[in-house]
Amino acid sequence: MTDTQTRPAAAQEHTVRPHGTTPLYRKERPLWMLIPGGVLMIAIIVVPLLVGVYIAMLDLDQYTLRQWFSAPFVGFANFAEAVTDSPLLHSIWISSSLAVLVTAVTVPIGVAAAISTQNRFPGRGLVRSIYLIPYVLPAFVVGTFFRTMLQPQGVVNAVFHTDVLWLNGSASYWALAAVMVWTSWPFVYLLSLAGLQAVDLEVHEAASLDGATWWIKLRYVVFPYLRGPLSLAVIIAILHNINNFTLPFVLFGIPLPSSVEVMPVLTYIASFQSFRFGLSAAMAICSLVIVAIPLFVYLRAVQLDTGDDAGPSRKQRRADRATLDTAAVAAPAAADIEGARA
Repeated sequence: MTDTQTRPAAAQEHTVRPHGTTPLYRKERPLWMLIPGGVLMIAIIVVPLLVGVYIAMLDLDQYTLRQWFSAPFVGFANFAEAVTDSPLLHSIWISSSLAVLVTAVTVPIGVAAAISTQNRFPGRGLVRSIYLIPYVLPAFVVGTFFRTMLQPQGVVNAVFHTDVLWLNGSASYWALAAVMVWTSWPFVYLLSLAGLQAVDLEVHEAASLDGATWWIKLRYVVFPYLRGPLSLAVIIAILHNINNFTLPFVLFGIPLPSSVEVMPVLTYIASFQSFRFGLSAAMAICSLVIVAIPLFVYLRAVQLDTGDDAGPSRKQRRADRATLDTAAVAAPAAADIEGARA
């Protein structure tokens, strides 16, 4: 009787799972819980994307729009025309260079603004509210405001005593970059401020007791806490600046100067000015591929596609099951040996 009672206890002791692992039934969630989100994803993302790809392979214009299902099928001809016979490559270069330039300028401005309002001082709430004004204003209002200021007889030329054509010619590129910097830096400021709030006060006190200067504190205490928020801020800012449509559309109007002919506005012109819907769909697909590159980096950064939250792989789960089965088989034999020794 003692032997029969000892075996289950011994088996229970020897089937204890390795430290740091959770039972398999807790990791294998039922897949039917993904149905509501999957249906919405298919309806909102997958179906329009497939329709866009199909339209990009049709010769769809104002003449064939009424019967667009029976429009002539041209295959990849629209993609070839978008790359060779349209300013798409030039627009990709303009959008990408603007996104990188604006992001590179806004990051130090946002970090400096966050550091300046981290410590308490009289009027800190008012200063933080003022910092957020460029971020909360609608892009249409910002575009109209700067369009008025950048006129040949506007405020900017009057203050600097110049006669530069900011809304036409090569200077329009720098005018758009400056306006995008003005509207984009508060986003970096918000993420940097959130990262600074995570810095423990004890760390600052320890650095002060060690006699660290302000630069040493920034480099070895503050900046490590900002690495994660800033990496996400950079990627999101690049995505937003590449897809910025309202600001250049309102600031310059149609047609845009060649130096600021960005991808979203070019796609809009091809679709609603030239009525080349198949060509505009091909441009949109090409733009999607360009945007997908920083988007993939963003997904990697937040660990949505891979990472610790993804759970164990199938090979690891098989190894766990094999380990548990081996332990369950070996437990009775170990119990018999212990009973014989007793």
